Amino acid sequence: MENCSLIDLITSPHPEVRNLPLESVAAGATSARLLELTAELDAFRRQSDNLYQRVRALFFLHALHRFHLPARLAAEGSGAKGLVPFRGFEHLLHRRFEEAVDTFLAQQSAEGASDGISSALASAYHRLAFQTLADQVRRSVRSVRGNQWMFRMGHPMDQPLRIRPELKVRATDGSYPILREQTPVRMDLTHSAWSDIFFLGMDYPEGAKVLNISVDLGVHGRDAAPRPPVSAWLRVLDEPVLRLTSVDLGATADLVSLSDVFDFAKDYLGLLKAAVIASGVVPPGIEGSGHSLQDLLAQLVGTGRGLEIVSCVNDIPKGSRLAVSTNLLGSLISVCMRATGQAASLTGALAESERRLVQILLHGIVEKIEVLGTTYNGVMPAWNALSDAEIAAVATYVRAGFGNMGGPVSVELVARERAATSSRSVPWNGGAELDSIK
Repeated sequence: MENCSLIDLITSPHPEVRNLPLESVAAGATSARLLELTAELDAFRRQSDNLYQRVRALFFLHALHRFHLPARLAAEGSGAKGLVPFRGFEHLLHRRFEEAVDTFLAQQSAEGASDGISSALASAYHRLAFQTLADQVRRSVRSVRGNQWMFRMGHPMDQPLRIRPELKVRATDGSYPILREQTPVRMDLTHSAWSDIFFLGMDYPEGAKVLNISVDLGVHGRDAAPRPPVSAWLRVLDEPVLRLTSVDLGATADLVSLSDVFDFAKDYLGLLKAAVIASGVVPPGIEGSGHSLQDLLAQLVGTGRGLEIVSCVNDIPKGSRLAVSTNLLGSLISVCMRATGQAASLTGALAESERRLVQILLHGIVEKIEVLGTTYNGVMPAWNALSDAEIAAVATYVRAGFGNMGGPVSVELVARERAATSSRSVPWNGGAELDSIK
């Protein structure tokens, strides 16, 4: 594969080429050839409008600069001794990864390739890959009409959410009620690595063929029955702070400023902070506004009050392949949305008609639909090519995942719904047309 381009590995429609490892091209290449490959990849990822292609190119660039180019330079004795420019380092610190890449590439062009510059480029490309994914998530979230208020809000007085009155009623001992959300974990039976990075799957659907199931866990001989292993708790405090705690990490922090909430590098509580932001408790639009967290909490909970949010995954080890972080985030967002009235029910299942969900999967939907108080306006394609068992599995996963506590959907129900609407050939026209399906 000496004359093969890495771009071929990314864009080829043939699996036997696309699935080749990076080493099939890079192994044995001279430093000059490796530099040609990195230049081609960098130009390609800048002009590609395909998310999958851009991200894979970025990770290829990271690997070339981290592992292949430094080793080849050392073997040839041809590496320069250039220093990492401080301006590029500043860009990295401030998460300006594109600017960092440009600075390091300019240094490489002026003084030649070196171990130091490759190390800096590897770091910049790696972070830029994840930033690219994060930006896509941010754009997708902002495109949903029900979420747009969170990005437009710049003052605490604009906060429309309020903690539900039931959570502010003290018990006889003076304590506030504790709201708890329990969530199963997810098992990917196909294990094709696309379960969490669904935007890549949208651009490369062949790689997004997964079969997931939601499962409860228990220890044989200790537990009477399996139970949802992921938990999130929320309660009101008599202090104007946002107290976040991860039981498994043994980490806790009292956040007293808005900058603390948006500082993900300060502690090990980034997932809890993400849930607080995504649920609208601290809307993303207020970042950098200069206002105080105390004023925002006063609008949300009441003057002099705050919130405590706690997470626990019962010591499920890292690398379990059970999508623990994804389900924990869903559980945390769910408990925050219940507490602020964004979900109709304070406890129990998040209400959604089984039949309505099955019909959406069978025929798709266009135009507006309201779910739990939020109006969505988009297009979902039909999935009626799936079997009754596959539709039931998808519907069950949706009802049991993402912080939901709905029961399973039976194959028999899907079969009945498919037969009842077998003559339908167009998507449902919004929620209004679905209202008759209960």
